Amino acid sequence: MATISNWIEGTRPRTLPAAIAPVLAGSGVAWFAGGFDPVLATLALVVSLALQLGVNFANDYSDGIRGTDADRVGPLRLVGSGLVAPKRVLVAAFGCFAAAAVAGLSAVWITGDWWLLAVGAAAIAAAWFYTGGPHPYGYLGLGEVFVFVFFGLVAVGGTVYLQLGWVPISGWWTAVAVGALACAILVANNLRDLETDRLAGKLTLATKLGDRGTRAFFLALLGLSTLAVLGVAATSSWWALLGLLMAITLVGPVIQVISGVRGPRLIPVLKQTGLAELACAAGLAVGLLIAR
Repeated sequence: MATISNWIEGTRPRTLPAAIAPVLAGSGVAWFAGGFDPVLATLALVVSLALQLGVNFANDYSDGIRGTDADRVGPLRLVGSGLVAPKRVLVAAFGCFAAAAVAGLSAVWITGDWWLLAVGAAAIAAAWFYTGGPHPYGYLGLGEVFVFVFFGLVAVGGTVYLQLGWVPISGWWTAVAVGALACAILVANNLRDLETDRLAGKLTLATKLGDRGTRAFFLALLGLSTLAVLGVAATSSWWALLGLLMAITLVGPVIQVISGVRGPRLIPVLKQTGLAELACAAGLAVGLLIAR
């Protein structure tokens, strides 16, 4: 039990913000447009959380059997540490994917938008092939692209579409704001693991950009998210500027990244950036709630 608790604690900075933020922000957009549906919002949250947990278990399994986690800087990994059998972690991953599929199927059955099943299948495939399969795209420097697409555009856009049947411009700006911060969490994670990933042959975007380029990319993503919040406000209500409350949480990460902090000392950056993602989503949702 202690092993699982430690694993959950280590993955929480990525799991909870990336799961809750898209649904919270997307539901705020739906509320503003007059189409909020608590049942569909809940199903979207189940899908999002199950996929996030599934990704974490799948990454733990795939990286563990490849030996990528043999010399790990970050939090505990179940397979890499040898504390949990790989097969059990694999079963947990596919169990989460199955839960996401059931919740997604329920939402599609309610809305009648059966084409969304293809989107859900693509999301599950993206979750597995990030580090799984013979040619994982996470080892080719494409992780950030898929995180932005699936935990930003698809997650937020999908939440809005389920409830409204369409996605307004403010919804796409919201997706960019949330997706950029989700991407920033991954960039901080890969910056932390930069040297060990190089040694393990894991070619993340950070290993390609180098230390300085990765830090600049992290700051650029924060800037993009800020710009996107302004876009939400300009296309809905200026109350959406409450999403900029994320800036309070981002002061620490910006200082640490600019100052050149490395290795385990970057772990707080992941946590604080995750909190910023939640703060951004909550600010947008509350602002749009007030505006409505």
